[in-house]
Amino acid sequence: MVFDDANVAIAAAQAGAAVVRANFGKALDRIDKSPGDFATAADIDSEQAILDVIRHARPDDAVLAEESGLTGSDTAERTWLVDPLCGTLNFAARTMLVAVNVALRVGRQLTAAAVADPFASELFWTDGSHAYRRHDGADEPLRPSAESRLVDVNLDPPFPNAPRFDARRLLADPRFTERFAPRVLSTSLAMVWVAAGRRAAYVTDGPETYSEHSASGIAIGRAAGCVVTDLWGGPLTTSAGGLIVAADEDTHAILVDVTSRS
Repeated sequence: MVFDDANVAIAAAQAGAAVVRANFGKALDRIDKSPGDFATAADIDSEQAILDVIRHARPDDAVLAEESGLTGSDTAERTWLVDPLCGTLNFAARTMLVAVNVALRVGRQLTAAAVADPFASELFWTDGSHAYRRHDGADEPLRPSAESRLVDVNLDPPFPNAPRFDARRLLADPRFTERFAPRVLSTSLAMVWVAAGRRAAYVTDGPETYSEHSASGIAIGRAAGCVVTDLWGGPLTTSAGGLIVAADEDTHAILVDVTSRS
């Protein structure tokens, strides 16, 4: 059977999610990567399950994966971006707020993506034009909404745009708190929750906005109709411009005003 790219992303994310789910609560070996950052055996095994799907379906494509790095050419036209367990610290602390991310970048465009929630049995996906939530085998279109007024803010360091922008100050800024209720969710679930209408927005500092960590959420948010820019309302780049994913233009405008002056 020949799968289109969206279905390859879905199958790969589901394969990784099954591994993550099966390993939850187990005592797992940790692999230190840098101070405060580590992987577990579940990260490694989930990534291998994802790579098996991609390599079987798209053997000529490059893959950039969180744990194993780049396989294939760094100038390849088609590159899969893989984060096998987004929220490793949550997972290691036996907290079920994690995601499995798979996206395809063709040239400079994100053309397919999937984000799987291993514990809610939900999968969010896009074919590059439309975005859906899959649950119990049924797909429903994603519809962003700012009605909740909840905004997730990523507080994980580093903060490359400080002192111009510091996410920690955002939470105490009255221009922010009089309009929104902040939440903290250190996983890409926050982005797809904006696309699904569960959050008004998501704000994060940091480099590599098109990295394996965020590419899936960006692709799904855009396809769902979210407003996706850097912290100051400009286009996303690979530099340290941060990221805002907002449910609508009004929410986005308020957040850009606050982040620009925080």
